[in-house]
Amino acid sequence: MIIAELAIFPTSEGASVSRYVREVVRVIEESGLKSETGGMSTTIEAPDLVSLWRVIEAADAVLVRMGAARIHVDLRIDHRLDRDASIASKKAAVGKS
Repeated sequence: MIIAELAIFPTSEGASVSRYVREVVRVIEESGLKSETGGMSTTIEAPDLVSLWRVIEAADAVLVRMGAARIHVDLRIDHRLDRDASIASKKAAVGKS
């Protein structure tokens, strides 16, 4: 399982970009991948990199369709192969279940 932290937003559209972020969150939620959105990013569980890239590309595409002139993407990936991992197991490991 891959656990990814994603923040994607336009940097060209002024001080408030919440309408863009709402659309990105909608795309992620409709992807079928498990996700949790926080105040600064969304954590996504994906079975493989192809699935993860698919949702990132869809998020980027929605911002392009909305007219964003410049898009910032922060992505962190934990691809753990030695055991099963999930958002819940990572939170439980630090006492935040």
